[in-house]
Formats: sequence, C-alpha cells, structure tokens
Amino acid sequence: MTKEELAAQLSGLEYPVRIPGALVAAAQSSGLVILCGASDDLMEFYGARREEISCYDGGTAFVDADGILPDRDCLDGEEEIAEYVQRQKLAKPIEALWCKEDGYSWTYKTDIPHATFEVVEDEEPYCRGVVFALADLA
Repeated sequence: MTKEELAAQLSGLEYPVRIPGALVAAAQSSGLVILCGASDDLMEFYGARREEISCYDGGTAFVDADGILPDRDCLDGEEEIAEYVQRQKLAKPIEALWCKEDGYSWTYKTDIPHATFEVVEDEEPYCRGVVFALADLA
C-alpha cells in the first residue's frame, strides 16, 4: 500500500479518530506512519510506529528512519540524551500547527514526502492528517 492509497482510505474519518485495525495493520506492513491530532494537545502517530507527542498550542516532533524521537524532556540519563542528540542530527521535523489554517484545529508542516487526509467533526474539517513512509527517511 502507498501513502496516497492509505490517505485516501483515511479521508473522512470522524473525530475522535478511531483508525480501523485493518488500516493500522496495512500501515504497519507497508512501513507507513499515520499522524493526526487529538484534543488540543496531542500528535498521535499510528501504523509502523505508535507514539503520542504532547504539543499544546502546537509543537514539533522529530522523525528518523527508526521512528519518532521521544520527547527530550522525558529522557533520563546521559545515554538516552546522547542517543537522542545523535538521532536528531538526521531527523526531520514535523510541525503541529494549532488553529493556524482557517477551518482546521490541526494541520502539519513538514518536508517529509507525505500524503494528506481529512478528519471531520460534525461534518466540518477538524484535522488535516498526514501519512508518510519511514523508508523516505533513510
């Protein structure tokens, strides 16, 4: 499955997002990661990697070929910090934008090749999610 095919199948999901298990499994087997917003403070990643990043009022997550880097503030110990610093050198940012685009609570900005999909709430746009391939980060 390609990122474009998966994004097309995700378009129109209702908030709060509950991605069907078959689509999560397809993403996992295809090395794809799905990103969408939750509440007013979360970046939710599903598929080939599962992670939740705090981003109240917006924020940035860093992603490399191994997945989403953890929140730097949650690291404990010099080894974890050193590994984070090494990974961040090659990681690509994904910026979560809270209410920066008319009609959307969440949108994302990144240079990672991706496809987008729409999440709706009460038939109105809520989030423009993204799907990307970990292989594009290698």
